[in-house]
Amino acid sequence: MKDERLEKLAEVLVNYSTQVKEGDRVAISGEDAALPFVKAVTRAALKKGALIEYYIDVPEVDAEILKNGAEEQYARENKRFGACVKGDVWISAWGSENVKVFQSIEGEKLKKRRLANRENRKLYSERMGNGSLRWCGTQFPTNGDAQNAGMSLEEYEDFVYRAGFLYEDDPVAKWKEMSQWQEQWARYLDDKKELHILTKDTDIHVRIDGRTWINCCGQENFPDGEIFTSPVEDGTNGYITFSYPSIMNGNEFDKVRLTVEKGRIVEAVCQNKEKEEQLLSYIDTDEGSRYFGEVAIGTNYGIQRHTKNILFDEKIGGSMHMAIGEAFHEAGGKNESAIHWDMITDMTIEGKIYADGELFYENGKFKEEILK
Repeated sequence: MKDERLEKLAEVLVNYSTQVKEGDRVAISGEDAALPFVKAVTRAALKKGALIEYYIDVPEVDAEILKNGAEEQYARENKRFGACVKGDVWISAWGSENVKVFQSIEGEKLKKRRLANRENRKLYSERMGNGSLRWCGTQFPTNGDAQNAGMSLEEYEDFVYRAGFLYEDDPVAKWKEMSQWQEQWARYLDDKKELHILTKDTDIHVRIDGRTWINCCGQENFPDGEIFTSPVEDGTNGYITFSYPSIMNGNEFDKVRLTVEKGRIVEAVCQNKEKEEQLLSYIDTDEGSRYFGEVAIGTNYGIQRHTKNILFDEKIGGSMHMAIGEAFHEAGGKNESAIHWDMITDMTIEGKIYADGELFYENGKFKEEILK
């Protein structure tokens, strides 16, 4: 039996998020566990007259190649990723039956695979930035992700679909309402030169002059709820501690603390000391991974718990995050890297953000009176 919430999600992704039209070349992708999602989006896109291409990832096979293959076998371009970034529209789902499948893979092997896809990653960023690729990524609820989030599958399904306002009679109207509210704060920050972010074990200055703030309301991530920009490459100084676990390839790094001088990360530590070498393997992916590609504020107050899933966690209302690596062309960012890794911190206790000396965000909330 079809899940009506999934059918509704597919319709929103096709008609609102990516605005599929007749003749569009639409790539639909997901892991084998997300096959129901791929089918639902295909049905919705076919109604619009789209030309469908679909790509199914099987993580267990990729893990076999990484574990047992020689470098020339695993450090190769991902053809599926390459194909997805070359069409008109790409709609993708995260969702895995085993979120730890890459956890035991050597960090150096994962690094070499990331570097093998650097050109595809660069093309993806360029096409996203100039608008020639309409992309949206979302979550398909699976047992693996539910267990990772500490929920039953039924609880996780409810969490996922509620975060996207899919229980609303008109979820698109709700996203448009959020967009109008976020737009005010994005435009407020557009002409600012520097952020000063303060919270527990964090005191960092981030230059943002000349950069554009992007209002995220369901067009590229779904569910959504953030405003972000790319920092000036050499304009970040200070230190920041990310209170939530930073997760990459199933590996968790607790309370990552980064010290930054003239934009470059000069020290990186985490609470679980035995993982610091692996942490550094990500931060040293390439020269660009020592710099930041994003600074952002989470605005979806319908998401109030950490689920070890970046799609939701970076949107937590009352949080902010920064990402090392690849910057956003549409925001004016110039940093290039084969990695883009979001790290999140809670701002609801002791959190303050100043813009050019003006306190506009405190304890996880915007100071609405500033806009009046």
